Amino acid sequence: MSVLKNIATLGFIGYLPVAPGTFGSFVAYVFYILLKPSLLIHIILLFIIIPIGILSSYHAEILLQQKDSRHIVIDEFCGYLLSAFLIPYHYALGAFFLFRFFDIVKPFPIKKIESLLSGGKGIMADDIVAALYTNLILQIWKLI
Repeated sequence: MSVLKNIATLGFIGYLPVAPGTFGSFVAYVFYILLKPSLLIHIILLFIIIPIGILSSYHAEILLQQKDSRHIVIDEFCGYLLSAFLIPYHYALGAFFLFRFFDIVKPFPIKKIESLLSGGKGIMADDIVAALYTNLILQIWKLI
């Protein structure tokens, strides 16, 4: 189970003393920029990492004995990757800042979803919705 905790915390990233969630998103941003995944690879990554995020954050929450611990940052990593889905690479930094904004502010219904679901599903769900908000705004911006 400690492997799952390490996945959920992205190793030491979740234990950084300042803004571990922002650093978790930043790691995803760097990963995305360096990997430059094709559409197929991006889809595969999302289909793999979201369930792993749910499972690992569920177990990490139990091991850390803290509901939605700030040390769990796999949700920010997954959220950023979803934010960047089908957007041009030159929008990647904008996706980072927009995603962090929605993840921190938690406009409706993000806060509600987070409170309705428990465990790994709740930890991941609010970031997934924040990512969908981010992606929608960037898709609209791309059309303008």
